[in-house]
Amino acid sequence: QVQVVESGGGLVQPGGSLRLSCAASGSISSINAREWYRQAPGKERELVATINREGSTNYADSVKGRFTISRDSDKITVYLQMNILKPGDTAVYYCAAEGLHYNDHGLPTAYRVWGQGTQVTVSS
Repeated sequence: QVQVVESGGGLVQPGGSLRLSCAASGSISSINAREWYRQAPGKERELVATINREGSTNYADSVKGRFTISRDSDKITVYLQMNILKPGDTAVYYCAAEGLHYNDHGLPTAYRVWGQGTQVTVSS
């Protein structure tokens, strides 16, 4: 079992910065990718950034050049550095971990686990 817990949200003025953290526990070796999503009021949850097992990253077009996803060398904690924040970035941010569990017969089952979410509000 894998669990993830976010921290670091808050209120920031437009143009400011915040860093979110996501700590994983459990079967870290089963994780293939770590992800950040966000959900604004009245909107669907959207993928913001990902980092895979090899360290390759991807970003939504709306955050490219402003947000950076990274991780510690032990792959336990993942960060989302958010710069030049805009009011449109206001949302609940969720971290997720996706990977594969193998049963006693060696058959894989894909999983994605979610954190509880952390509020980011960009406002003057």
